[in-house]
Amino acid sequence: MDKTVNIALQVLPSSKSIHPYAIVDKAIETIAASGIRYKVTPFETVMEGSYEEIMKVVKLAQEACYEAGADSLMTYIKIQSSRTDVSIEDKMEKYE
Repeated sequence: MDKTVNIALQVLPSSKSIHPYAIVDKAIETIAASGIRYKVTPFETVMEGSYEEIMKVVKLAQEACYEAGADSLMTYIKIQSSRTDVSIEDKMEKYE
């Protein structure tokens, strides 16, 4: 998997005292700080880069959710890979 892939990450945090959106914001901040290309959508954040690089960011985003006060976390991941590079534009350009 040495080609560019797209990985969509959805985190669904649960907390007794903190609104889930505040926790999700911390995950998105972590993704933004990573320097990888990403796009936030209403249900998930899509990232573009190498598989290994993005999976490291996925782990950091999960850790950020717990640091922000999540009691538990459901994490959903979708991966698009190909024999050639995959880009966010391939899927989005006609809609933007």
